[in-house]
Order: sequence, then C-alpha cells, then structure tokens
Amino acid sequence: MLVFDQVKRICAEAGVPILRGNNAAFLRLNTSQYALMPGFCDVHVHLREPGFSYKETIRSGTRAAARGGFTDVCAMPNLDPVPDCPAHLAAQEELIARGACVRVHPYGAITVGEKGGQLAELEALAPRVIAFSDDGHGVQDDALMREAMLRAKALGKLIVAHCEDNRLLRGGYIHDGAYAAAHGHRGICSESEWGQIARDLELAAQTGCGYHVCHISTKESVRLIREAKKSGVDVSCETAPHYLLLDENDLEEDGRFKMNPPLRARADREALLEGLLDGTVDMIATDHAPHAAHEKAKGLAGSAFGIVGLETAFPLLYTGLVLEGVLSLEALVDKLSLAPRRRFGIPAGEDFTIWDLNIDYPIDPDEFLSMGRATPFAGRRVFGRCRLTVCGGSIAYYEED
Repeated sequence: MLVFDQVKRICAEAGVPILRGNNAAFLRLNTSQYALMPGFCDVHVHLREPGFSYKETIRSGTRAAARGGFTDVCAMPNLDPVPDCPAHLAAQEELIARGACVRVHPYGAITVGEKGGQLAELEALAPRVIAFSDDGHGVQDDALMREAMLRAKALGKLIVAHCEDNRLLRGGYIHDGAYAAAHGHRGICSESEWGQIARDLELAAQTGCGYHVCHISTKESVRLIREAKKSGVDVSCETAPHYLLLDENDLEEDGRFKMNPPLRARADREALLEGLLDGTVDMIATDHAPHAAHEKAKGLAGSAFGIVGLETAFPLLYTGLVLEGVLSLEALVDKLSLAPRRRFGIPAGEDFTIWDLNIDYPIDPDEFLSMGRATPFAGRRVFGRCRLTVCGGSIAYYEED
C-alpha cells in the first residue's frame, strides 16, 4: 500500500519534488499513469450538520471529499442552528472535531438566521470562521450588505455572496430559456443573479472589502466580474463543474437536473469557459448539496435544489476539459487546489492526492460515499480514479488498484 514515506521515496527516485514546482507530477507505476497532485480545496460545500443529518453528516461528507481528492472543504452556514454567533458555531465545531477525516473550515453567517434582517455577530465569529456568507440566500438590503462589507473588511474577512434578487424569482425553478418555454416550466431569469452581482461590485468598490461570488452561471456575471477586476475591485469568483459541462440543452424531467442557480443557455456555458481560461473565473467549487432521495424524486418542479459533486468533480473536469484540450491538467489543478487556497488563505501543507488517469468507468451514484445520490452525470463515462488522499500526514482515503 502506498503510504506517505513510500510516495516521497517514489518521487525522489523519479526526480520529482512533492508539492513543489509543477502543480501535478506524473509517475508511471505498473502499467498505469498516476498523477500526484496537491490536495484539492473546495470553498463551497454543504455538509448539512448540524440540523440535517438525514441528508449528509460531517463524517459521510468528508469521506466523500477525501475520495474526490479534497483535503480542505469550506462548510456553508445554512444549518440548524445557523452559525451566526459563537454558541451556534460551537455546535458545528463539535461535530467537525468528532467526525471529519479532512479539514473543514466553517463559514459564519452574514445575517442572523440567514434571514437578512440584522447582521450576525461578525466580530465574535471572525477568529473561528473562514469567511462570511448567507449561502442559499441573497442579502436583499443594500445598506445591510454595505455594512457587512465594512465590518468584514475591518476584520480581514471575505464576504462570500450567493447572489439572487428575490424580486425577480417569480416562482421559477429552472433557467428562463428555451427548455422552460418548450416544456411549460417556470423560469429563473439571469438578471436575478447578475443584477445583485452588479450591486455588490459597486459596494465592494466603495468599501474596499474582499468580495467572492459563489457559483456564477451567466454570461453577464462573467462580463461584470471581468470589468470589475480590470477596475481594481478586490473580487474573485467560482463556478461549478455542472455549469462548465452542461447547459439547458442537457435538461431532463428529473430532479437530479435541478440546482440553484440553474443550468443556463449554451452561450452562458461558453462564457464561463472563456472566463475560466482568461482568469476571470478564479476557481472551481462543487457546491456539493446532498438531499434525501425523496427530496429529489419530485421532478424539476417539486424537487429540492441541489446536487452532489465532491466525488465526481475531478474525473468530470479531467475528462471533459483536459482530455478535450480545453484546459491543461496543471491549470485544472490550479483551479481546484491552488487558487482557492491563495484567495482564502488555506495552506496545502504536505497534503496530496494520487489519481490513476488511465482507468475509465461510468459514474455510479450507488458507489458514492456521500449520502446524497442526485447527479446529472449518472452513467457518464469518465477517466480518472482516486487511489489515495493524504491529509495532515494521515491517509484519508485509499483504494487499491
């Protein structure tokens, strides 16, 4: 079995330093090509505890993360209780200490209960959280968001925003595009996302706050962020694998295709890929959002928003982008590991993950370590299987050849 010292020895014999120089080191072991990469870092994960352990637990979610090559994950605060004060955060921290097999970095909420009415205890939370977010909800009040940015800047913390203008939702649940029109579904317009991004970028420019945009999905969002970066705004953003690889043309009448924001038009996907290549899109996060089977079995209209992604992110992106010549492997590793660490101040240490790049297989949700099973990629053939993930000098995941 490959263990830490053996990997170091193999790399030394191959003349390849661990986690230094290139983002990915290639080794040939037996008849397969193995890639040795720094542990991935996902800044947008829903681990569901405390409050929703029937969907996922810290234990199951971090095991899924390790199987996906992730050694650091940032846990979103839409929990029960919401981590909007130290006492509520402590409930989550206790579960992390007891059950996590990779490092978990909690977010603190921006507002009390993520309800958008008053700011959470930001100063008290700051030493113990990675950043502040009301993920799942856009902060609707302009003045409240401005005050949050001012206080976050003073604390040296990022505001991490789920951008969604509730006034524009109108009961929608998939993209307001051709598929919705053809199949009689209620659509979510693109402006519900990019309109709030435009507002926040103005506030970030005024306050000087570090600002990060969650799961962007529209071409307008890419353009606005690109322009803001050129003007000097301290902004970064993420998108997710499904927005890079799918669009509304791939929709089916199944809850596993329902997420928020929704799969947009082909032009949006193409703009996201362009933004990924030119640096506008800084990183890729999974927005891993597990639900119980019955919550995803009600079609597009009735199912809960959210899909899982920790165990499929790398093989999907390696197959769909690297092997297709869209992105180099080194660039993909930067988007999955190095870029999120730079922005969020999360060191890699000596964490690493080893993948067999030759093996191909169909994605089978029944094999997931996550309790969630909903993925639009079920049955898709991919290359790349995780063989080993080491976190903090300990084996977090191991799979024999």
